[in-house]
Amino acid sequence: MGYYDNHSPSSIEKRSVKKRTNRSRSGLVGFMGAVLGALIVVFSIPLLANNGFLPYEVVPKNESSTDQEVMSNDDVEEDQLASETLNLQTTSEVIEAAGKVSNAVVGIVNMEQSSGLFGEGFAGGTGSGVIYKIDGDRAFIVTNQHVVEGVGRGSSNLDVTLNDGSRVSADVVGGDDLTDLAVLTIDSDGIETVAEFGNSDSLQAGEPAIAIGNPLSFEGSVTLGIISAVERSIPIDLTGNGQTDWNAEVLQTDAAINPGNSGGALLNIQGEVIGINSMKIAQQEVEGIGFAIPSSIVLPVIEDIEEYGEVQRPQMGIMLRSLQEIPSMHWQDTLGLPEDIKGGVYVEGVEPNTPADQAGLQEDDVITKLNDKEINDSHDLRRFLYTDVSIGETITVTFYRNGDEQSVELTLDKQVF
Repeated sequence: MGYYDNHSPSSIEKRSVKKRTNRSRSGLVGFMGAVLGALIVVFSIPLLANNGFLPYEVVPKNESSTDQEVMSNDDVEEDQLASETLNLQTTSEVIEAAGKVSNAVVGIVNMEQSSGLFGEGFAGGTGSGVIYKIDGDRAFIVTNQHVVEGVGRGSSNLDVTLNDGSRVSADVVGGDDLTDLAVLTIDSDGIETVAEFGNSDSLQAGEPAIAIGNPLSFEGSVTLGIISAVERSIPIDLTGNGQTDWNAEVLQTDAAINPGNSGGALLNIQGEVIGINSMKIAQQEVEGIGFAIPSSIVLPVIEDIEEYGEVQRPQMGIMLRSLQEIPSMHWQDTLGLPEDIKGGVYVEGVEPNTPADQAGLQEDDVITKLNDKEINDSHDLRRFLYTDVSIGETITVTFYRNGDEQSVELTLDKQVF
């Protein structure tokens, strides 16, 4: 008995004690790991939920999910209300702008005499116009030159349809082919509204643009768009020979402009006329590209037309063609031009008693420079005369005659039609 009470621990007992000790330590480590994991889960769930990583929301204490939904719905309703208010405000501005000018926008009918049994007239062409001034018993209208094409001064073949539907005869004051502008007058009796011009030079792409006119004879049509570009250059063939004679500087807009809109008003959101609608690319695959003559060009042109019946521009007094229109085989063989000459203006003729005649220019001369500025075609020559110099100014003309380069001084006179 004493043996069992007093014996020393065996190796098996020692290993048993060691295992119990290790199990105790392992249990403590596991417990601590569980606590730490729980804490991580508790603190990470709100972060994950609020960032959309979990399919539910964590609602703070004392706040229900219903409250959250109500707040969200309130935000949506506020956004919708703001959007509706903005749309209503924009619509109101458009209505107000169009209302300022609508009574000043008229329809124009270019009448031709028919060969019918009773000789009645029929509509040869329709367009729009804008009443911009009243002076005594006459009201002045600006429109496109192509709208009144073929109607001379004093002709009775031009009618204007007013906003109230009444129709009156109009007189042509004058027009200008380069800018496609013309001025008419009608009796001012009953005319109360005139359009105001705005400053087209201050326009920026993206601004609202409102077109008013009579497309397809639908009087007083209003279309809304934006200014797509403020500086567009459109080539124009004045003579019908397929060559560019001039580049018209125009505004581009996506406001719908259709046949009959020509000569109508392009407005800004303040209801000011910033352009006169003119050209449109008439191709089925092209949409939303319309053009208007900017008011900065319209104003000086109509002032000249009112005073002179035409636009006063400097002229040399020559009949001309671009050198590119002459077969290249004649450049050296007939005209004697050096091989390095690739462009210029061929003088087809010289008008008597004009600056060119007085300076000694002759038929078959080829102009290559004006005041040391290269002149490659008729467009370059016109642009130089109409934008760089003025009536009464003296310029240096460099030209080739029989293969020899020469130069003369020429004093510009006003253009005579």
